[in-house]
Formats: sequence, C-alpha cells, structure tokens
Amino acid sequence: MNQPTQTERELSLDFLRVTEASAIEAAKTMGQGDREGSDHVAVESMREIMDTVPMRGRIVIGEELGGKKYTPEERLAFPEVDIAVDPLEGTNLCAVGANNAITVLAAAERGGLLNAPDIYMDKIVVGPACRGAVDIDAPVKDNLKVIARRLGRDIEDLTVMVLDRPRHKHIVQQVRAAGARIRLISDGDLSAGISAAVAGTNIHALMGIGGAPEGVLTAAAMKCLNGEIQARFVFDAEKLGVDASKVPDKEKVMARMNEMGITDANKIYDTNDLASGKKVIFVATGVTDGSLLRGVRFFGAGKRTHSLVMTTENKTIRFVDTVHVEGDQSVIRF
Repeated sequence: MNQPTQTERELSLDFLRVTEASAIEAAKTMGQGDREGSDHVAVESMREIMDTVPMRGRIVIGEELGGKKYTPEERLAFPEVDIAVDPLEGTNLCAVGANNAITVLAAAERGGLLNAPDIYMDKIVVGPACRGAVDIDAPVKDNLKVIARRLGRDIEDLTVMVLDRPRHKHIVQQVRAAGARIRLISDGDLSAGISAAVAGTNIHALMGIGGAPEGVLTAAAMKCLNGEIQARFVFDAEKLGVDASKVPDKEKVMARMNEMGITDANKIYDTNDLASGKKVIFVATGVTDGSLLRGVRFFGAGKRTHSLVMTTENKTIRFVDTVHVEGDQSVIRF
C-alpha cells in the first residue's frame, strides 16, 4: 500500500490548523459591521499559525501576508511549497453575519500555483460532468445547453451563480432568456465556484467577473474535485462597469505581470494553467454558515469548526468537524 507523503499527511493537517484558527478569530467579529477588523484578525491569526508549519513555503497569492517566505534555516529539510491564501473570503459577509464567509488556503509543490496579480478575471466554473464542454467565449445559452446535456437535465433545471454587480447585467439577462435560474450573491465567488463542482448543492455553474487571486484558489479546488475553471484577465473599465480612473493603468499592470512570469495577458487559462501542481492541497473552514460548510459555533467550553480538506495526491476529500476544547473540562457540551 502506498504511504501518504509528508506533503499530504502532515501539511494538510497543519494547513487545517491554519484555516481553523483564522476562521475562529474572524467568527468572533461576525455581525459587528467592521469588515476591515474582521479581515485583520483573520490575517494575523493565519500569519501566527503559518509560522509553525514545517515547510519551506512561499506565498504566491495573498498580499495580506506580504509575500512572506517561510524558509527559516532549520526547515531546509522540509518540502518546498507554494501557497495561496484568502484569510477571509467574504469580509462583507462576515461583517453583516451573512452566509458563506470562509477562510481558505491552497498549496502545491514549488511552481504549482500561478502567481497572479490582484486584478479582475472573467470566469466560468463547472463540475466534473461538464469538464471540456464549456467555452468562456461561447454565448451563455450555448454553455447552458452543453451543461444541461452533460447533466441529463433541461436548461430550466439549472441554477447559475453570479455576483450581483452591474457588470453582470448581460449575463443575468442571457441566463434568464435561456430559461435557467439564477442565484445572485453579494460576495464570495470562490465558495460559489466550489459549490458548482459539488453534486447536491443545486448549483451548476458560476459565471462572471471576480478576483484573479480567487480564480487561482478556485482552480486548486477544481483540481481536487475534477471540476473545471476557464478564466481570463480583465482590464477594460467598461467591461468591469466602473470609471476608468478606478482601474489600474494597464501598462503598469502588464509590467507587474511580466515580473510574475505572465507574458500573455489575453490568454484563456484553464484549471491546469492556474494550478499546475501534481500535489495540490486545498483547505477551507467555514466562518459563517454556508451551502457546504457550517460556520464556527461557540459554546461554554470552546469552539467547533467545520472544514473541507482535499488533496490530489491521494484523491481524498474530507469534511472535518473539530471541537476545540478550552481548559480542563469535566463535562463538554457542544
């Protein structure tokens, strides 16, 4: 029997500690209306626990952690790992106590995750049954037809998740005209993308423009779930539905992308382009209740967290329910 490698067996559990700690701290601020405060405590908690993980790590997604390299001399025997993080996906959701706020970490061997700038990206995300069938450049109706055919449904049976933004008005109109249903979300297209790849969520696709860092994290999840993401960077202020003054100068962004090794700004990226690693780990912990994960629950003797841990190397998908006990409790009620 093949034994799990150190990357999977140890790092996946260490990364679980990271997301659990970050989720707990963020959940303490839930509903207090301070999105920046929620994000700050999630970042600081993630940074603190990340320092204890036995690895030679490099942050490629997650500017909050400052591009830090976790490579102290005493860790030279540990694996080299590229890391993508979102300490709190859905800061607004956490601030108002809404569903689907999560904390996320993905990792792969060195070079296994795209080092993407913090700009926008057009995306379409589908589950395993629809891999190879959709085309980000195709009309919405055509993509819905192939999704329905692959799933053995009518278009009217499909539900598409779309961020509720003015820039997506045309997508909403086309989905409705085709006869499919829409679930508009205020934030959190990463958790929405994961839902699209998991049977039983009644979400069959994610479409629209969101953050590029979230696109890389979504790709890591798709690699573990056998789903698919297609994506392309977006620079056009008109397509984004904002004033040109609010969009970073394209030449400066292109220069930054070249420094990061991205030479074709118009390329359509697929799952393997965004997450090329052979050994991918994806971990998420719920902050507030959502379609896949329950939020953090507090009780007298501690906390309870609900997490998703996935790896490609051993093809495992685990839902982890953890009780964090405080002090020496003779009776634990949770």
